[in-house]
Amino acid sequence: MAEQITKPRVSIEYCPKCRWMIRAAWMGQELLTTFENEIGEFALIPGGVGIFTVKVNDTIVWDRKITHKFPEMKELKQLVRDIIVPNKSLGHSDRKTAQDSGTSDNHTKLNQEECQTCPKD
Repeated sequence: MAEQITKPRVSIEYCPKCRWMIRAAWMGQELLTTFENEIGEFALIPGGVGIFTVKVNDTIVWDRKITHKFPEMKELKQLVRDIIVPNKSLGHSDRKTAQDSGTSDNHTKLNQEECQTCPKD
């Protein structure tokens, strides 16, 4: 009997009080589109205060409490790819652009937004 290969499970745990479900769902949709043949399951998990954590199986790929920002989609795709299918090309997402070398102040502020609903840690 042939051994069945299980495809990885990707999950995003998010804070519902912060209204981050739409962001989590969009990121999930992007990951499922990019890795349509490599991801076996995707889950959105309502979590605790201020949480936004992305996992592949039990491996934490991104944790907002550690990085103090949300991942850029390009960055998240690269991190997930490096775990589930390291040799896969992401096309334009693998190419470094002039914009990648520097971050605007406005962009940094948007990525580090604070939750107005949840209490501070």
